Amino acid sequence: MPRREAYTAVSKSNQIRADHVKGMGDIVFKGFQCLNSSCAEFLFVRRDEIENDYVFTCPTCRMEMGSDYASKFYDYDLVDKRDGSVIESGEFTIPHSSYIAEAQDFKYCIICNTMKPLHLFDAHGSRESNRQGECRLCKGVYNSIKNQTRTSDQHRDASQLRRLRMDLAAGEKIDGQKVYERYDYKCFKCGKDLSAVTSAKERPLDHTLPAYYLWPLTTANATLLCQGHNGGKSGKWPSAYYTHAELKRLSVMTGIDYEVLAGEPFYNPEALAILSEKSSVENLLVKYSAYIGELIKLRNRLLRETGFDFFKVTTKISPTWVEQADDNL
Repeated sequence: MPRREAYTAVSKSNQIRADHVKGMGDIVFKGFQCLNSSCAEFLFVRRDEIENDYVFTCPTCRMEMGSDYASKFYDYDLVDKRDGSVIESGEFTIPHSSYIAEAQDFKYCIICNTMKPLHLFDAHGSRESNRQGECRLCKGVYNSIKNQTRTSDQHRDASQLRRLRMDLAAGEKIDGQKVYERYDYKCFKCGKDLSAVTSAKERPLDHTLPAYYLWPLTTANATLLCQGHNGGKSGKWPSAYYTHAELKRLSVMTGIDYEVLAGEPFYNPEALAILSEKSSVENLLVKYSAYIGELIKLRNRLLRETGFDFFKVTTKISPTWVEQADDNL
């Protein structure tokens, strides 16, 4: 997914980096409680150290857990209720290998230095762990800092871009009050109570299906999030940000099919239909001629990702603009 050009930079100083986290940004751990029923120790074992034959020792009770071990929890008799006869007797045991295999994956966040479940880190295909180094919470707070310092020109350009997307999406206006009530004034992701918040910045409505794919912010396509989670979700398709359980709840609350929310991203068909109409394209070119740079970015993005070139729908566009767009492909 192409990124817009950065217009701010966050200069960091006095950053806390715990010694035990250094170099651990891509190390995934299995997290599980000691199987000794008298011990409450929770262990984290590197996933790359779990091989065919392994033994781990609990640092508290010194119990050993290994690939060839099992823990007994009780003896049993399987009784036939009809005549009281014992069909089978045995021991109820849990193989350690099965117990550890099903354990949840964890990773350190390189910002807050805490161990968190792997699903709280966004996907990142080029990293060894296939996850971002920082957790979603830290990423969201970082984005909220970085993106709030736009210049007046940048705010104006962003406003025009929003209008362009609304024109393309042909969506109805949003009724924010209905959205707030639908989510009971709580962040959908973390449940934070936002009822006492009056600032739209701290109680933002997110495009459930992202504006990047030309979906409008409408009453139906809106999710109430807190500021931090809105920054973390920004631009992402729901399947890249929410758990399966959250996607099911989101489907109920928005009316968007679960298969759509949980599937791969795709562009709004209504927007593409508008860009396929000659008169619509010509009207958009005239209306946003002062922001030709945004139109060129949109044209090039669609051409790269879908093969569709809406500049070819009309012959009334200047060859100079087409050459400028081609030069930036």
